Amino acid sequence: MFSSGAISRTWKAAAIKAPIRTFAQATAGSARKVQMSNFEKDQHINYQRIEDNLAIVRKRLNQPMTLAEKIVYGHLDDAHNQDIERGKSYLKLRPDRVACQDATAQMALLQFMSAGLPNVAVPSTVHCDHLIEAQVGGAKDLSRAKDINKEVYDFLSTSCAKYGLGFWKPGSGIIHQIILENYAFPGGLMIGTDSHTPNAGGLGMVAIGVGGADAVDVMADIPWELKCPKVIGVKLTGKMSGWTSAKDIILKVAGILTVKGGTGAIVEYFGPGVDTLSCTGMATICNMGAEIGATTSLFPYNSRMSDYLKATTRPYIAEWADSFQHNLKADAGANYDQVIEIDLNTLEPHINGPFTPDLATPLSKFKEAVHANGWPAKLEVGLIGSCTNSSYEDMARSASIAREALDHGLKAKSIFTITPGSEQIRATIEQDGQMETLNAAGGIVLANACGPCIGQWDRQDVPKGTKNSIITSYNRNFTGRNDANPMTHAFVASPELVTAMTFAGDLTFDPTKDTLIGADGKPFKFSPPNGNELPPNGYNAGEETYQAPPKEKGDVTVKVSPTSNRLQLLEPFAKWNGKDMEDMPILIKVKGKCTTDHISMAGPWLKFRGHLDNISNNMLIGALNSENEGVNSVKNQFSGEYDTVPGVARDYKAKGQPWIVIGDENYGEGSSREHAALEVRHLGGAAVITKSFARIHETNCKKQGLLPLTFANPADYDKIAPFDRVSIQGLTSFQEGVPLNLHVKKQDGSAIDIKLNHTFNEDQIKWFKFGSALNQMAAKAQARA
Repeated sequence: MFSSGAISRTWKAAAIKAPIRTFAQATAGSARKVQMSNFEKDQHINYQRIEDNLAIVRKRLNQPMTLAEKIVYGHLDDAHNQDIERGKSYLKLRPDRVACQDATAQMALLQFMSAGLPNVAVPSTVHCDHLIEAQVGGAKDLSRAKDINKEVYDFLSTSCAKYGLGFWKPGSGIIHQIILENYAFPGGLMIGTDSHTPNAGGLGMVAIGVGGADAVDVMADIPWELKCPKVIGVKLTGKMSGWTSAKDIILKVAGILTVKGGTGAIVEYFGPGVDTLSCTGMATICNMGAEIGATTSLFPYNSRMSDYLKATTRPYIAEWADSFQHNLKADAGANYDQVIEIDLNTLEPHINGPFTPDLATPLSKFKEAVHANGWPAKLEVGLIGSCTNSSYEDMARSASIAREALDHGLKAKSIFTITPGSEQIRATIEQDGQMETLNAAGGIVLANACGPCIGQWDRQDVPKGTKNSIITSYNRNFTGRNDANPMTHAFVASPELVTAMTFAGDLTFDPTKDTLIGADGKPFKFSPPNGNELPPNGYNAGEETYQAPPKEKGDVTVKVSPTSNRLQLLEPFAKWNGKDMEDMPILIKVKGKCTTDHISMAGPWLKFRGHLDNISNNMLIGALNSENEGVNSVKNQFSGEYDTVPGVARDYKAKGQPWIVIGDENYGEGSSREHAALEVRHLGGAAVITKSFARIHETNCKKQGLLPLTFANPADYDKIAPFDRVSIQGLTSFQEGVPLNLHVKKQDGSAIDIKLNHTFNEDQIKWFKFGSALNQMAAKAQARA
């Protein structure tokens, strides 16, 4: 049910005020310092800054604030002079920390090295989770990954040591689970180079996925820029029961808002139903909020978060947050731009997919949907875990289903894989017996890593191109994402529902009412899943996998071989030449959904994430060409011959010919990978013109000196033909809020003009003129030298 509480808020800066930044490390009236984590005892939670900033903003606002506003505005660089208007103004913020996963960290650190700075300015960590391919099982897969990726791991390890970052070695776990267990704290602001960074919202933190260039800004002590987000409220009432889980809340919300309904907004959960959810359940909801395009998602601080902080050996943070609770929840009467209400009493389990995470079907109607749509009913593989659902509670509830099946003499009928979210989760479920149960049921425990969720899966059970169904507890199910097979129908559900279905081997099985036949020949029906929210005997940390930055760097050196095919030092992009862009070919006019997976595939391409030229060979190879309805086949407008998309782009670049891309709706949705922008820029792209952009990708394009532009009238997309020649006019007077003109020359000699909008502000226009944000940063550093 929807209710609207839209409100327009504009607070213009008082120009006579001087900028104020505060760095006190305690709440108002207290000199106490509370460490940010067990690994960073010299870094402290800065609640005083939030308190001071909000005192200023409250005087300007004179209205109640949402929790999202409190945390975001509490981290303003200059609370006195910052213009604040939801959905319009660009905020300058000071995040508390930065987190990077190993695939994106390579490019982020290469960019940071180019800035010439000696040390990161804020607490930062790198997590090795993306480069481990699932083949046969955890230990062997991890050993193989360490061998194959040694050069990259050595680069990351030494870079972290040299520049002062914490380094989580391969096998430690998935970045978001590690952050939740060790670094997230209520009221904090974090950016991370992964789109599912919002997972930390389960601990009351504003955690936002960004590209590597944004991370470099923060690590270099430059205020981070974010368009002032709108706030969507989700009111939860009642209490879940039976087979319904926290995952079903976000599956339901995704069905309501769609993959772009959260764009430009923070989704804030509130209401009496919030206190019925576990902390890790709240994290699950925030994690998958990335699939609705939300800037991030967030829950108010409560006792469940306090319990989790204490269980993960951070009672001092729980105590500190308790004393700061007035700023860790929304004010009474706070206004939201949109409100969704969900009654947990009546919410039923959902299954979303295939091919998109917002196609939501209630379990009671799913069997009918399978038959009506011709989806393959046979379930080939069930996969649980990933950064979305690999908590102790998730594993315990899934193990309860497996235990009941074993008690009736059954083992999994489908292939069944389990991905622990961290070494701590793996060690704890081994200690408490859930792993033994899952193994006995036929489960294969994979490495503590992303694995099949991001396409790191050497799948062998069905030939590529075979139509088949899998079901996962992951977050994303774009075409071919998990196994590079475009015919795989991937569905997303809760881990307990996935587990039950693997014993049936049938996508139409409904454990709430259907029965299975036990080894004794008698039918039985699964009991609703159950499991402890937190381990009764405490967490087992498992093996030590953390490398702290050394106090003395000594002779730490970072080496990048000029002959490496995995790593490549960056060369600055060319500055803008000061002229309009004239008579450019269209490399490809993309039709339909084009995610960052389509623009820059993951899976086997992950190994080239530190080598821009090599990974550029995957640029747009998954995008659908409107001209021939094919993928990775475009016509070279000079030779008249068809070639791969990167091949034609390289030919244009060699000829000194800039080119553009035409895209459809929500272009660049999905992951935060900036390679989807870097590759286009590297191969000579000048602009990407679409009906609309996903937030992170639009920013990544700007950071790399590209022009992300949108049709003022989305219907003008249809006026563009793949072999038109185009000019972008108005750049010589490029200004914030002033549209540009696309002059289109048709093959018959006629011409049309199309109005193009942009969201560049004054500072971002400088990025374009310098050739990239990194170029501008380097120029400033040189000027100071």
